[in-house]
Amino acid sequence: MQFIRDIYAARRAGGRPVISFEFFPPKTDEGDRNLLEKTIPALLQTKPDYCSVTYGAGGSTRDKTLMIVDRIQGQHGLTAVAHLTCVCATQEQIGDLLSRIRALGVKNVLALRGDPPGGGEFQVTPGGFEFSSQLVRFIREQGGFCIGVAGFPEGHIACKEGKYADWAHLKEKVEAGADFVLTQLFFDNADFHQFRDHVTRKLGVSVPIVPGVVSILSGAQIKRFTAMCGATIPAPLATRLEALGDDDAAVAEFGIEYATRQCEDLLRAGVPGIHFYTLNKAHATVRILKNLGLAE
Repeated sequence: MQFIRDIYAARRAGGRPVISFEFFPPKTDEGDRNLLEKTIPALLQTKPDYCSVTYGAGGSTRDKTLMIVDRIQGQHGLTAVAHLTCVCATQEQIGDLLSRIRALGVKNVLALRGDPPGGGEFQVTPGGFEFSSQLVRFIREQGGFCIGVAGFPEGHIACKEGKYADWAHLKEKVEAGADFVLTQLFFDNADFHQFRDHVTRKLGVSVPIVPGVVSILSGAQIKRFTAMCGATIPAPLATRLEALGDDDAAVAEFGIEYATRQCEDLLRAGVPGIHFYTLNKAHATVRILKNLGLAE
């Protein structure tokens, strides 16, 4: 399996954007089967460069995350990224988990502070890490991993000092050893452009900064997502979603159109790739990639 940093370097040299997908561990056996037997095979037909698998609040899906990552790499031969968080874990436990990840032949991890189970404020685990930059430094010291981190174009919802302070924390994560940045979802590309310009030109961050894009499936769903992560729904988008109401089929079709336009603008701006939050569904992402001429 390749290091993600090498994938971005190779695609940059070839003038082609990196396409990556994100999945989450399902809560049911049926969800597992749908993801492993339907969604992932359908998306692999578009020839993505890699995918990532999230890690539930408090590490609640740790074993399933590793199972899915192992299946993706072993069965499909696609490079995968395992998410890893600071929540409810000591340094020793994280070290043990990294040993398990390494034993599976997984070379890439996404280092996150993470969300506490049940919501609420983040609490440092005794013997653990308070900041994701500390987790990044610890992983780097272990050797043998390519490390990704999260970026927040509108600032992290928990950073009370504002987005510029949060963006300075991103620089700290890169200085600690991060190799690439995947951003949280956003719906106004101006937020991403401002974020990227600030961290690259003013803060000197030079690793790939990759926008994360989601295709809206329903108005109610996207309101829940944005409330949890702090992303803004721009007024024109909110008006359109309000007009479509509970017609989820029409919302999903509009979501594909909106995300396609987002991606077109981002690619024109020279982003190194697009990271799709698939929501464990294939249809919308496949349609968007075909619209962009990036699906075979």
